[in-house]
Amino acid sequence: MWEYQHAAETTAAPEAVWRVWADVESWPEWNDGVERIRIDGPFEAGTTFAMTPPGDEPITMRLVEVVPGEVFTDELDAGDFLVTTVHRLEPLPGGGTRVVYRTEITGPAAGAVGPELGPRITGDFPDVVAALARRAEG
Repeated sequence: MWEYQHAAETTAAPEAVWRVWADVESWPEWNDGVERIRIDGPFEAGTTFAMTPPGDEPITMRLVEVVPGEVFTDELDAGDFLVTTVHRLEPLPGGGTRVVYRTEITGPAAGAVGPELGPRITGDFPDVVAALARRAEG
């Protein structure tokens, strides 16, 4: 298994951050790692979406958990490995939110692909979370 987590705090309320996440079509406006995105239904568990990183091919993922205002989890099932990313909101005492992005790569090929693929997936998490916070603080 390969894993990585990044967390940062924002003055935005969890509800404000959630609104930014739930507006999937706007992700390319604030997330430089998303050139295009297409979601095939509502922002709820079971819905698939195709995300295109800049200069790359689309990647199809599935929402496996969505708890409005709290967490959403997506998965990329590549057959011999599974990439799971949890996006969690933790309210802070006195206001604001701790935003947590956590990625795990599991499965038979995780040991082989994780050390190379993991950092490519998660390398921009600090920038993405910072941009998300700025957008939510609006």
